[in-house]
Amino acid sequence: MTHSQSEEYRKLLDYGRPPNVKKCFPNSGALIVSGKYIDRAMLAKGRCMTIAANGRNAFVIKGTLAAAQRANAAVIIEIARSEGGTGAYCATSLWNIARQTDAYMNEMGITIPVAIHADHFGIKNPEDVEPAKTEIRSLFDAGITSIAIDASHMPDDQNLLANIELNPYIPEWAGLETEVGEIKGKDGLSTPEEALFLIQGLNAHGIFPDWIALNNGTTHGIEQSDSGINVTLTKQIHTALAPYGISGAQHGTSGNNSERLRKIAQDTKTTKANVATALQMISWGVKVNDFGNAIMDESGSFIKEAGKGVARATWEKMCAFAAAKGWQKGNFKNLNLPFENILTAQDSTVRERMVKNVESFVFTLLTDVFNATDTADLIKTAILETQSCTPGFKSEKIEQENEWTQEKIIHKASKITADKGPKGNFDD
Repeated sequence: MTHSQSEEYRKLLDYGRPPNVKKCFPNSGALIVSGKYIDRAMLAKGRCMTIAANGRNAFVIKGTLAAAQRANAAVIIEIARSEGGTGAYCATSLWNIARQTDAYMNEMGITIPVAIHADHFGIKNPEDVEPAKTEIRSLFDAGITSIAIDASHMPDDQNLLANIELNPYIPEWAGLETEVGEIKGKDGLSTPEEALFLIQGLNAHGIFPDWIALNNGTTHGIEQSDSGINVTLTKQIHTALAPYGISGAQHGTSGNNSERLRKIAQDTKTTKANVATALQMISWGVKVNDFGNAIMDESGSFIKEAGKGVARATWEKMCAFAAAKGWQKGNFKNLNLPFENILTAQDSTVRERMVKNVESFVFTLLTDVFNATDTADLIKTAILETQSCTPGFKSEKIEQENEWTQEKIIHKASKITADKGPKGNFDD
């Protein structure tokens, strides 16, 4: 059924699209919604999560949307600040990802609900907070419907204080993610104490995030082996946070096998699973195993699969360019920006197979691993019931604000015992 034929669908567009989306895309038939609705649908179904696909290129976005439509699953399309911010290594940016997604949804007849997420909006030091206020407003002006404030690079007190100071610049209807602990693999694992400190402090100031991201044993980027998510630790932290109604956002999903991802969906309160590197590699036609890890040959190079992804000649140009720059393995992500137009200029059969490869991988994740099938209908029902672009908050204020003044926050943080792990750049 087309948008114009369905009175119900027109109501969904009218009620469910946030005001910034309506302003940016007034004539659109794409059901772009708040990230809050995505989270609530996964909780309503139970024991499931959905993909937050990092749209490093157009083929990833299109393939994810096609898979979601087939699975009738609500999904999130996202880009991180490191990928698509002012120092971007992708042509997809925080300011064009909503426009791209809206256009593709209309072009492809996509009718499932989709949120547009600004992931890892990194705050590295207190000096980053003031300019972030303007930048955050600009993201919502461009159609973003969900954001992750990631001040986890700083000590616990500064992380909390940055989240509090930036919150007034985030619309109440928008999806909100916060983070404790940088994503560093087995080093610097998050603890229940750190997570409670952050969420209790936010609660005291009337801030109720939808998701919290943890350092629970995984990493961003390419994994050499199937190591990763500590399900037991994740469950422990989610249990400690239960009174605050917060869900989990699982970062570094690429490289974790299907069984571990199923356990995350079934045994924890995770509703959002970020997938970036695996989708990039699959769109290019790099050989991966069943859980998205790139497979290397004996020389340590990626294996390009015949008849998949980019054309062979294009792949050879990409490899030569990377070699000239000294880029290896995880640094291949830097090829996204210089090769965007070259990839788009390929023959239609090549472009179509790039999309189809992503679609096949994401469809399997959504239906067989994440248990997200038919979550789209749950959001549509909820929107018609609320007649609003927001389902509201999952929690209420239970902490006392006078116990969480700046002075007391600094004092409480000084009492936390935590291993932050090695210093370094853990962006991806």
